[in-house]
Amino acid sequence: MLSAHQLQAKGRRDPLLPPTSLEVGRGGLLLVTGDRQDQRTALSLLLSGRMKASGGQVSWDNSSRTKQLRLAAALVNSPGVNEPEEHLSVRDLVTEDLALIPRRYRGALLSGPWLKVNRFEDIEGLWTEQLEPRRRLELLTALALANPRTDLLVVDSPDRHSADMLTWLPRLQELAYDAGRPLAVVAAVSAVPGSWDGPVAAIGNAAPAAMPAPDPAEAGPDPDDAENPENPENPENQETPLETEVAK
Repeated sequence: MLSAHQLQAKGRRDPLLPPTSLEVGRGGLLLVTGDRQDQRTALSLLLSGRMKASGGQVSWDNSSRTKQLRLAAALVNSPGVNEPEEHLSVRDLVTEDLALIPRRYRGALLSGPWLKVNRFEDIEGLWTEQLEPRRRLELLTALALANPRTDLLVVDSPDRHSADMLTWLPRLQELAYDAGRPLAVVAAVSAVPGSWDGPVAAIGNAAPAAMPAPDPAEAGPDPDDAENPENPENPENQETPLETEVAK
């Protein structure tokens, strides 16, 4: 299980990630919402063990060791971090990603046979910028799972390529609920699809609540008013009945 408690990261001015808490286990898909791309990316980096938190805790299988989290987690398509470069061909992308798999698991993995076995022959001659969103996500998640140690997928803003949830949500559900290899899947998104009824968390959900401003109507009398000679409610400004009769 992936668990984060008041996880946060400092920025130059504003918090890069305000305190956030969440949990997701194997066989589960969690959508985490956030308006800002930089906050979604920061959360993705922290949950995959690629960045050190400035506060809070994140653990995988009850261990807070960053190395264990990093070995289990795959960061998918994070903008400015590991999203495919536009000038790269699909074949070259596959070659590069397979080379990152630990040698003891790599075997004789070559891009051609891998593309054929995983049914990506239809796109092997394309540039990565030509991939439509659904096939792009399918390819990148399949590459992440080429490493048999991957048990956690952290997908950064899959909805940024298309407003159509069908280009990304069914694929993530398929991976999370696969009985043969159930994964813990976290997707940082800008908004939750209307049809989604699964677990949701929000960036900043563990931030302290702001104190409400006091209601002037419920406040007591100002102590300074009692000493203010101009105040009509000041007892010194009130005429007594006797003073009124003398004046007459």
